[in-house]
Amino acid sequence: MIDPQLLRSDLQQVSEQLLIKGYRLDTIAYAQLESKRKVLQVATEELQATRNARSKEIGKAKSQGKSVDSLLHEVAAFGAKLKAAQSELEEVKAALVQITESIPNIPDSSVPAGLSEEDNQEISRWGEPRTYDFEVKDHVDIGEASGGLDFAVATKIASSRFVVMKGQTARMHRALIQFMLDTHTSD
Repeated sequence: MIDPQLLRSDLQQVSEQLLIKGYRLDTIAYAQLESKRKVLQVATEELQATRNARSKEIGKAKSQGKSVDSLLHEVAAFGAKLKAAQSELEEVKAALVQITESIPNIPDSSVPAGLSEEDNQEISRWGEPRTYDFEVKDHVDIGEASGGLDFAVATKIASSRFVVMKGQTARMHRALIQFMLDTHTSD
């Protein structure tokens, strides 16, 4: 998730960088929600401060033996206003989180513009690809054919580029992880 402070301080720059990936950020909607959040947050803090001040006055009045009924009613009214303001503030914050969670990572400045992996550029190559006297299969094809990888289910659960491992493939993956954990030497 992108740092909300970065979005607050440089929304336009973030929006421009995201265009490299083909993602259009609704800067107007985000800015309106952020503005509303600021107003609600200030109002909520002011209500809390006022309620706290009145509560202290109640304590002083009680210690002096004075009637506190009017102050109690006033504090109760502030409590209801405060709850309403806090509720509205939480709704706005939730809407902001929903937007920020959907924003992809900002690409590095060296990343070429493009919408898919076909737009990537090969920067360098090391060695020569091997040649074989048989048809080389992709690990995805082998995994799907063996029943060990299920991309369709993973897409339903998470999104593209994820996989669900099953059966022996999942056990082998777990065994490799456990092997690495068991043989890791601490510094």
